[in-house]
Amino acid sequence: MPHTNNRILATASPVDLLDLRPRLRIVELQQGQVVAESRQQVSKVYFPHSGILSCVVELRDGGAIETGMIGNDGEFGAAQALNNKVSLQRSRCRCRARRASSTQTTSKLLRSPRLSSSPC
Repeated sequence: MPHTNNRILATASPVDLLDLRPRLRIVELQQGQVVAESRQQVSKVYFPHSGILSCVVELRDGGAIETGMIGNDGEFGAAQALNNKVSLQRSRCRCRARRASSTQTTSKLLRSPRLSSSPC
């Protein structure tokens, strides 16, 4: 199945996708599934095909603030993965995503010279 349901992947040039495409996998995310925890390293990059990923900052008093929503026009985890950083928020699938494209582990992503030199 092509990864063209995500607008970033659909509009990327073949050269930009050269290193990334072999590492893309289709995964199904369930509602409520956490894809990243606060203050933990990000292990995968997600390019949603459907559904919404919700980014939430947890407060000390137990509350939470939603800081972003990512749909099929975006991605989650690329900046953290390429810079070997931790997630600043907890991110979970807000509604069932029938298809979401994700890369393999970030260590494989970082070994790609073309992607690791990206200014993102």
